[in-house]
Amino acid sequence: MYFKQFYLGCLAHASYLIGSEGEAAVVDPRRDVEEYLAEAEAQGLRIRYVVETHLHADFVSGHRELAERTGATVVFGAQARAAVPHRPVRDGDELRVGAVVLRFLETPGHTPESVSILVIDTAASPSPRMVLTGDTLFIGDVGRPDLAAGRGGTPETMAGLLYDSLHGKLMKLPGDVLVYPAHGAGSLCGRNISTQTSSTIGEQRRSNYAVQPMARDVFIKMMTADLPELPAYFAKDVEINRAGAPPLADVRPVALSPETVRAAAGTTLLDVRRSAAYGTGHLPGSLNLGLSGQFASWAGTLVPAAVPIVLVAEDEDEVREAAMRLARVGLEKVAGHLAGGVAAWHHAGLPLVARPQITVDELAARRLEVPDLQVVDVRRKGEYAAGHVPGARHLPLDRLERDVGQLDPSRPTAAICAGGYRSSAATSLLERHRFADLVNVIGGTSAWIAAGHPVEKGGADECAEASPSPSRS
Repeated sequence: MYFKQFYLGCLAHASYLIGSEGEAAVVDPRRDVEEYLAEAEAQGLRIRYVVETHLHADFVSGHRELAERTGATVVFGAQARAAVPHRPVRDGDELRVGAVVLRFLETPGHTPESVSILVIDTAASPSPRMVLTGDTLFIGDVGRPDLAAGRGGTPETMAGLLYDSLHGKLMKLPGDVLVYPAHGAGSLCGRNISTQTSSTIGEQRRSNYAVQPMARDVFIKMMTADLPELPAYFAKDVEINRAGAPPLADVRPVALSPETVRAAAGTTLLDVRRSAAYGTGHLPGSLNLGLSGQFASWAGTLVPAAVPIVLVAEDEDEVREAAMRLARVGLEKVAGHLAGGVAAWHHAGLPLVARPQITVDELAARRLEVPDLQVVDVRRKGEYAAGHVPGARHLPLDRLERDVGQLDPSRPTAAICAGGYRSSAATSLLERHRFADLVNVIGGTSAWIAAGHPVEKGGADECAEASPSPSRS
């Protein structure tokens, strides 16, 4: 048996190629499918099946394009009721890929149609060697139960189904069965996912808090408490995946002159450079989401899907990479990019805005020198509660613009997160609301704690409710 995991860090997404005797199946593919095609060709494999463990909400899948280019059959759990031509599978159904048997387990809970896939290499053993668990079982966590609103029941109902799937099926597998999920740390589909991308059933029994022995009602209460808000793009991506996304268009946005960009109305100026470059000088009103972080997830959360996007980048390689990552979450209205970048804008005599970047030591000094300084912590609830700058106001990034009225734009303001990525995005949002005396704290709370500055813990419940962020930076 040939087996390969493809891990896409920007989306914390894992997909798989399984092959045997010249045949192959791809499981949970991302939008851009060239890597699967190249790997299958290199291994002498013909892709016969493209399998989805569920209707993904956090990214757009390439199942339709992959099937059209290879003649493969798309496979979904029967409850998906997908509109794309597909083969529905139910509990116990099997597919053969050479000497490998893919046996399906219906494991609803994260979504109604979720399936897990037992992989049996019959040339080696009649017993399952591994299980691909989609978003039902993660390493160190399980899938959130609230993605099925309007199509499968309440979070409580789904959490009950998730309990049954975990304890009635997955946790009954032998301890040495390898576990390969669809996501790793940073995904919005769970709350405490490990940085590891595989494990075993036995290890998960020992270490995963969510599959420890407990009553069903206790599990339901635990899984539905403090549920994070769903990003707006999730529902849109589900429907794209249900229908099957069309083949990915050429991701080479056209170059636009500085004058054209300046005259363009109703666009999102998306600056994909690192926070330091953005701070040195950026276009007024631009949103900073650096490619160095979990760009796609944050773009899906903060960039309006219906508004054309103009990219600001260091070079054309960054432009193409940004456009590809945007397409992976269903953002394809890229009108173009600023030709020549910020340098060309400056040479055209157009205005730039600088955003000061300060260290944590400078923040500590400023707190003493500027009594009315407001420190805004834009991390998620659990991060803030675990330790924050004393007196910092908690407004998580994904809800910052909604709750910006809780801040005073006339006061000096410092934005902080864990490392500087989210706080730079926050400064770009606050700038739009006329926060003039505004700085970004580089190094973030991690550097604050490492430098030995005082820390407060708890208190998140007294501030705005937070939701897990797609990045720990």
